[in-house]
Amino acid sequence: MAAGRRSSRGLGVRARLTWRRFSRWCAAAPRRAVEGWRASLQVRVVTTALVVGLLAILALGAYLSQSVRDGLFERRVDQVLTESQRSTQETQSTFTSASAKDSTEVQQLLNDTVLRLQTGGSGNRDVFLLKPAGSTAAGSVTDAMSAASYLPLISPDLRSEVEQGSGQYWQSVGIPQADGSVEPGVVVGSTVQVPIVGTFELYYLYSMQDDEDTLRFIQGVLVIGAVVLLVLVGMSTFLVTRQVVAPVRNAARVAGRLADGHLDERLAVRGTDEMATLGRAFNGMAESLQVQIARWEELSTLQRRFVSDVSHELRTPLTTIRMAGDVLHASSEDFSPGARRSAELLRTQVDRFEELLADLLEISRFDAGAVGLEAERADLSKVVDDVVENVLTLAERKDVWVSVQLPPAPVVADLDPRRIERVVRNLVVNAIEHAEARPVEITVGGDDDAVAVVVRDFGVGLTEAECEHVFDRFWRADPARARTTGGTGLGLAIALEDAHLHGGWLEVWGRPARGAAFRLTLPRRAGIQLTGSPLPLVPPTDVPRSWPAQAHVELAPLAGHHAGATSGPSALPDLSTGAHHDVAGPEEAP
Repeated sequence: MAAGRRSSRGLGVRARLTWRRFSRWCAAAPRRAVEGWRASLQVRVVTTALVVGLLAILALGAYLSQSVRDGLFERRVDQVLTESQRSTQETQSTFTSASAKDSTEVQQLLNDTVLRLQTGGSGNRDVFLLKPAGSTAAGSVTDAMSAASYLPLISPDLRSEVEQGSGQYWQSVGIPQADGSVEPGVVVGSTVQVPIVGTFELYYLYSMQDDEDTLRFIQGVLVIGAVVLLVLVGMSTFLVTRQVVAPVRNAARVAGRLADGHLDERLAVRGTDEMATLGRAFNGMAESLQVQIARWEELSTLQRRFVSDVSHELRTPLTTIRMAGDVLHASSEDFSPGARRSAELLRTQVDRFEELLADLLEISRFDAGAVGLEAERADLSKVVDDVVENVLTLAERKDVWVSVQLPPAPVVADLDPRRIERVVRNLVVNAIEHAEARPVEITVGGDDDAVAVVVRDFGVGLTEAECEHVFDRFWRADPARARTTGGTGLGLAIALEDAHLHGGWLEVWGRPARGAAFRLTLPRRAGIQLTGSPLPLVPPTDVPRSWPAQAHVELAPLAGHHAGATSGPSALPDLSTGAHHDVAGPEEAP
């Protein structure tokens, strides 16, 4: 019994699950139909043609059906009226020439007339000879009729019109049948003069079922013709649209293959019609693109090879110059002031030359696709901590107050610490360079899918046009501006490549005289597709979150007021023990 109950419960659960799936399928069916209709040009054209054809067929069918119905009815009514009038005239002649002398003979005459008239028409009809309501005829002469059950079909209004008038009057009626159905019919009435008894009302009841059957047959033929015509319209529209849509789909497929790098793909061209002309033009365009892309790839390869070869070849003379410069610098104390200054400049420029060669080699490796990612689980906060420690000297020399805000928990992600440290260092150094003695803020954050760091300065800023080119190689917002750190113009380009190598983003925001903000966003795990960043790029305010208290700075003009800071940040608190840290000057250091 327990097994039986479990089996019943299992069947009930499966039935409910099946019903739920069916309900969800039915609920989603309209949405899928709409999506399919929108996604296919051929479906839209065929559907539109079918709808227009159906509406046209319905309108034409309704008009034809009504016209045929009215025509059949009017023709039948005219036939009935003509036949009734002829029969009435013959009946009146019979009554006029009759030799009946008493009521019995008159009654027999009426009965015989009804039998004769019933079979004397174009089809079966029922005949009624009725005494008028105010007749003074002998009571022994009664009404004569072929079907007494149909007598109620003769309405009082019709009898009144026949009694008071002198012509024929007719009325449409419904003739009830034994099976419960109703046949259409017409009642035609007029008056005749009967010997001895005077005026009688003569009515004919005609059935129009044959005409009704004819109308239904015609309507059935029209419906079958409409269905066949609708199918033909749909098939012809499908075939015509397929001749147009199929080449378009083929062109879209080939275009997708071309976009994926299969430059040898071409359209199959047949005939000389418009689609064939389009195919030949498409193939010509693809051929031209292939030639141009091949030429550009060759030029790009030559350029990358040239940069790489030049960079490698310059390392040997640069090493010699470095050794000579070190010797001169070591002996510079014995030189004259001018010679000593020249030795210093030589060493500085050799350092910049080495940085430029290193950046050129890195860019050439990115261009050649020879860069590999050495990712490991690392804390982004620790990377920022190391960067800030390394830029303290520059911040102090530039008289820039650096503020770091870290989350309470470690911000761990799959990253290459060396490359990310290079990116962050580049962003922080640039921010300090362009801060113009105003604060630089560094914010680190993370969520379930991504980690991010935002570096914000309140210096000269960038225009929207400059933001579009800030990651271009060798581009500078102001080429004439002196740089104390001797940048190569490739730092941000390399930083962007490092971010892309991690599957991340490097974005910039800037406004003139309001500063700039750079946001680096990286996925928590390798392979995660980024959909957003845990930190905002656009700053919520133009007011720094921290500044030395004795500075009393008003940021409206942001004119470099740093009154109380006699030197840059020279002491750094432990950045791993708090959520917000200020890199303070000597007077502010804890």
